[in-house]
Amino acid sequence: MDRDFAEPLDVPALARQALMSPGHFARSFRAAFGETPYSYLMTRRIERAKALLRRGDLSVTEVCFAVGCTSLGSFSSRFTELVGETPSAYRAREHEAVAAIPACFTKMRTRPIRTARSTASA
Repeated sequence: MDRDFAEPLDVPALARQALMSPGHFARSFRAAFGETPYSYLMTRRIERAKALLRRGDLSVTEVCFAVGCTSLGSFSSRFTELVGETPSAYRAREHEAVAAIPACFTKMRTRPIRTARSTASA
């Protein structure tokens, strides 16, 4: 999921690779990562979207589709829920402070944090 975040989520295929039933896979995944496979995937997509929006050369719609989301409304809602501001506001904000920081540290620092409320809605 980390590498293929833009691909559709296929829990049954992931479960087959793990030699588990889809239900057992989903429960095991949640126990290991603290969130459902879908929530985990959306967090990865939002992380990537933040990086693309910081670049500033793509529109919010282009970023939405580039990270594998198919609905701009759902993407914007989830982005706002996790980041605390709309994708447009995030894109328009100054990001020079993180420009000189290595990408691995930027990713750690800007990673979306799930709150109890956002985890419950996933």
